[in-house]
Amino acid sequence: MKKVLQEGALLAVIGAVLAFAANALSPHPLELTVDHFPGDRVASPTTAGATNLTKAAATTTNSPAELLAANLRAKGLQLAESNQVMQFFHDPRRLQDGVIFIDARDEDHYRAGHIPGAYHFDRFRPENYLVNVIQVCQTAQAIVFYCNGGDCDDSEHAAIMLRDSIGIPKEKVFVYGGGFTEWTNNGLSFELGSRNSGDLTNAAKTAAAGKVEGSKP
Repeated sequence: MKKVLQEGALLAVIGAVLAFAANALSPHPLELTVDHFPGDRVASPTTAGATNLTKAAATTTNSPAELLAANLRAKGLQLAESNQVMQFFHDPRRLQDGVIFIDARDEDHYRAGHIPGAYHFDRFRPENYLVNVIQVCQTAQAIVFYCNGGDCDDSEHAAIMLRDSIGIPKEKVFVYGGGFTEWTNNGLSFELGSRNSGDLTNAAKTAAAGKVEGSKP
Protein backbone atom coordinates (compact mmCIF):
# COMPACT_ATOMS: atom_id res chain seq x y z
CA MET A 1 0.00 0.00 0.00
CA LYS A 2 2.87 2.41 0.85
CA LYS A 3 4.45 1.79 -2.54
CA VAL A 4 1.14 2.42 -4.28
CA LEU A 5 0.72 5.73 -2.41
CA GLN A 6 4.27 6.80 -3.27
CA GLU A 7 3.75 5.99 -6.92
CA GLY A 8 0.45 7.85 -6.88
CA ALA A 9 2.09 10.91 -5.35
CA LEU A 10 4.86 10.81 -7.95
CA LEU A 11 2.32 10.61 -10.77
CA ALA A 12 0.43 13.56 -9.29
CA VAL A 13 3.62 15.65 -9.16
CA ILE A 14 4.55 14.68 -12.72
CA GLY A 15 1.06 15.62 -13.87
CA ALA A 16 1.30 19.00 -12.14
CA VAL A 17 4.72 19.75 -13.63
CA LEU A 18 3.58 18.75 -17.11
CA ALA A 19 0.57 21.04 -16.70
CA PHE A 20 2.89 23.93 -15.79
CA ALA A 21 5.10 23.11 -18.77
CA ALA A 22 2.14 22.95 -21.15
CA ASN A 23 0.88 26.31 -19.91
CA ALA A 24 4.33 27.89 -20.30
CA LEU A 25 4.67 26.59 -23.87
CA SER A 26 1.13 27.52 -24.90
CA PRO A 27 0.79 30.43 -27.36
CA HIS A 28 -1.97 31.75 -25.06
CA PRO A 29 -0.78 30.83 -21.53
CA LEU A 30 -2.95 31.40 -18.50
CA GLU A 31 -1.73 34.22 -16.28
CA LEU A 32 -1.62 32.41 -12.95
CA THR A 33 -1.01 35.55 -10.93
CA VAL A 34 -3.65 37.73 -12.62
CA ASP A 35 -5.80 39.93 -10.37
CA HIS A 36 -9.40 38.99 -11.15
CA PHE A 37 -10.84 41.74 -8.91
CA PRO A 38 -8.93 44.90 -9.75
CA GLY A 39 -11.91 47.10 -8.89
CA ASP A 40 -11.51 46.29 -5.20
CA ARG A 41 -8.20 48.15 -5.11
CA VAL A 42 -8.64 51.22 -7.30
CA ALA A 43 -6.06 53.82 -6.32
CA SER A 44 -6.93 57.49 -6.22
CA PRO A 45 -5.39 59.71 -8.94
CA THR A 46 -3.05 61.22 -6.36
CA THR A 47 -1.92 57.83 -5.09
CA ALA A 48 -1.56 56.46 -8.59
CA GLY A 49 0.50 59.47 -9.64
CA ALA A 50 2.80 59.12 -6.64
CA THR A 51 3.19 55.40 -7.32
CA ASN A 52 4.12 56.05 -10.94
CA LEU A 53 6.68 58.65 -9.90
CA THR A 54 8.17 56.22 -7.39
CA LYS A 55 8.42 53.50 -10.03
CA ALA A 56 10.00 55.91 -12.49
CA ALA A 57 12.55 57.01 -9.91
CA ALA A 58 13.35 53.40 -9.04
CA THR A 59 13.86 52.60 -12.72
CA THR A 60 16.40 55.38 -13.12
CA THR A 61 18.32 54.84 -9.88
CA ASN A 62 18.30 51.11 -9.19
CA SER A 63 21.12 48.89 -10.43
CA PRO A 64 20.40 45.90 -12.72
CA ALA A 65 20.92 43.58 -9.75
CA GLU A 66 18.39 45.52 -7.66
CA LEU A 67 15.86 45.48 -10.48
CA LEU A 68 16.36 41.73 -10.96
CA ALA A 69 15.99 41.13 -7.22
CA ALA A 70 12.74 43.13 -7.20
CA ASN A 71 11.42 41.20 -10.20
CA LEU A 72 12.22 37.88 -8.53
CA ARG A 73 10.70 38.97 -5.21
CA ALA A 74 7.47 39.79 -7.01
CA LYS A 75 7.37 36.15 -8.11
CA GLY A 76 8.22 34.75 -4.69
CA LEU A 77 11.87 34.06 -5.55
CA GLN A 78 15.16 35.19 -4.03
CA LEU A 79 18.18 36.50 -5.92
CA ALA A 80 21.52 34.89 -5.10
CA GLU A 81 24.48 37.07 -6.10
CA SER A 82 28.04 35.89 -6.61
CA ASN A 83 29.21 36.03 -2.98
CA GLN A 84 26.15 34.19 -1.67
CA VAL A 85 26.47 31.59 -4.43
CA MET A 86 30.05 30.90 -3.35
CA GLN A 87 28.88 30.53 0.25
CA PHE A 88 26.29 28.01 -0.88
CA PHE A 89 28.86 26.13 -2.98
CA HIS A 90 31.33 25.83 -0.10
CA ASP A 91 28.63 25.04 2.47
CA PRO A 92 29.43 21.60 3.98
CA ARG A 93 25.75 20.69 3.66
CA ARG A 94 26.14 20.60 -0.13
CA LEU A 95 28.06 17.33 0.13
CA GLN A 96 24.97 15.71 1.70
CA ASP A 97 22.47 17.45 -0.64
CA GLY A 98 21.47 19.86 2.12
CA VAL A 99 22.30 22.61 -0.36
CA ILE A 100 21.82 21.80 -4.03
CA PHE A 101 22.35 23.51 -7.37
CA ILE A 102 19.99 22.90 -10.29
CA ASP A 103 21.05 23.63 -13.87
CA ALA A 104 17.96 24.68 -15.86
CA ARG A 105 19.57 24.61 -19.32
CA ASP A 106 19.20 21.94 -21.99
CA GLU A 107 21.13 18.67 -22.18
CA ASP A 108 23.81 19.90 -24.59
CA HIS A 109 24.69 22.93 -22.48
CA TYR A 110 24.66 20.88 -19.27
CA ARG A 111 27.04 18.25 -20.61
CA ALA A 112 29.33 20.91 -22.10
CA GLY A 113 29.85 22.29 -18.60
CA HIS A 114 27.93 22.81 -15.36
CA ILE A 115 28.60 23.85 -11.77
CA PRO A 116 30.21 20.80 -10.13
CA GLY A 117 27.62 18.49 -8.60
CA ALA A 118 24.65 20.40 -10.03
CA TYR A 119 21.48 18.47 -10.75
CA HIS A 120 19.84 18.90 -14.15
CA PHE A 121 16.27 19.99 -14.81
CA ASP A 122 15.17 21.09 -18.28
CA ARG A 123 11.72 22.66 -17.85
CA PHE A 124 10.85 21.90 -21.47
CA ARG A 125 11.29 18.16 -20.83
CA PRO A 126 10.37 17.84 -17.14
CA GLU A 127 9.37 14.19 -17.35
CA ASN A 128 13.00 13.23 -18.05
CA TYR A 129 14.36 14.80 -14.86
CA LEU A 130 11.66 14.76 -12.19
CA VAL A 131 12.62 11.44 -10.63
CA ASN A 132 16.16 12.72 -10.04
CA VAL A 133 15.22 16.04 -8.46
CA ILE A 134 11.94 15.58 -6.56
CA GLN A 135 13.36 13.98 -3.42
CA VAL A 136 16.45 16.21 -3.13
CA CYS A 137 14.32 19.32 -3.61
CA GLN A 138 11.99 18.22 -0.83
CA THR A 139 14.81 17.56 1.67
CA ALA A 140 17.33 20.30 0.80
CA GLN A 141 17.56 23.41 2.99
CA ALA A 142 18.53 25.64 0.05
CA ILE A 143 18.08 25.21 -3.71
CA VAL A 144 20.00 27.40 -6.17
CA PHE A 145 18.66 27.45 -9.74
CA TYR A 146 20.76 28.81 -12.57
CA CYS A 147 20.95 29.00 -16.36
CA ASN A 148 23.26 31.13 -18.52
CA GLY A 149 22.45 34.37 -16.70
CA GLY A 150 21.81 37.71 -18.37
CA ASP A 151 18.62 37.56 -20.42
CA CYS A 152 18.18 33.83 -19.79
CA ASP A 153 15.09 33.19 -17.63
CA ASP A 154 15.04 29.37 -17.70
CA SER A 155 16.23 29.23 -14.08
CA GLU A 156 13.39 31.49 -12.97
CA HIS A 157 10.73 29.42 -14.75
CA ALA A 158 12.22 26.11 -13.56
CA ALA A 159 12.26 27.38 -9.97
CA ILE A 160 8.61 28.41 -10.13
CA MET A 161 7.57 25.16 -11.82
CA LEU A 162 9.21 22.91 -9.22
CA ARG A 163 8.33 25.13 -6.27
CA ASP A 164 4.64 25.22 -7.11
CA SER A 165 4.22 21.62 -8.30
CA ILE A 166 6.20 19.94 -5.53
CA GLY A 167 5.32 22.40 -2.77
CA ILE A 168 8.81 23.71 -1.92
CA PRO A 169 8.79 26.52 0.67
CA LYS A 170 9.77 29.74 -1.10
CA GLU A 171 12.35 30.50 1.59
CA LYS A 172 14.47 27.66 0.22
CA VAL A 173 14.43 28.79 -3.42
CA PHE A 174 17.15 31.01 -4.92
CA VAL A 175 18.00 32.08 -8.46
CA TYR A 176 21.65 32.73 -9.38
CA GLY A 177 21.34 35.90 -11.44
CA GLY A 178 24.81 35.78 -13.00
CA GLY A 179 24.35 32.16 -13.98
CA PHE A 180 26.89 29.90 -15.62
CA THR A 181 28.34 32.77 -17.65
CA GLU A 182 29.38 34.64 -14.51
CA TRP A 183 30.66 31.42 -12.95
CA THR A 184 33.03 30.73 -15.85
CA ASN A 185 34.01 34.40 -16.23
CA ASN A 186 35.16 34.31 -12.61
CA GLY A 187 37.56 31.51 -13.53
CA LEU A 188 35.77 28.91 -11.42
CA SER A 189 36.02 25.23 -12.26
CA PHE A 190 33.09 23.50 -13.93
CA GLU A 191 32.23 19.87 -14.52
CA LEU A 192 31.94 18.20 -17.92
CA GLY A 193 29.57 15.40 -18.87
CA SER A 194 27.27 13.87 -16.28
CA ARG A 195 26.76 14.90 -12.66
CA ASN A 196 29.70 14.02 -10.40
CA SER A 197 31.76 12.84 -13.38
CA GLY A 198 34.84 14.34 -11.71
CA ASP A 199 35.95 15.74 -15.08
CA LEU A 200 36.70 19.33 -14.06
CA THR A 201 38.12 22.21 -16.05
CA ASN A 202 37.83 26.01 -16.26
CA ALA A 203 37.63 28.68 -18.93
CA ALA A 204 41.41 29.24 -19.00
CA LYS A 205 42.16 25.55 -19.52
CA THR A 206 39.48 25.27 -22.17
CA ALA A 207 40.86 28.28 -24.05
CA ALA A 208 44.42 26.92 -23.84
CA ALA A 209 43.31 23.52 -25.11
CA GLY A 210 41.56 25.22 -28.00
CA LYS A 211 44.73 27.10 -28.95
CA VAL A 212 46.80 23.92 -28.85
CA GLU A 213 44.25 22.09 -30.98
CA GLY A 214 44.15 24.98 -33.45
CA SER A 215 47.93 25.05 -33.82
CA LYS A 216 48.16 21.40 -34.88
CA PRO A 217 48.97 20.98 -38.58
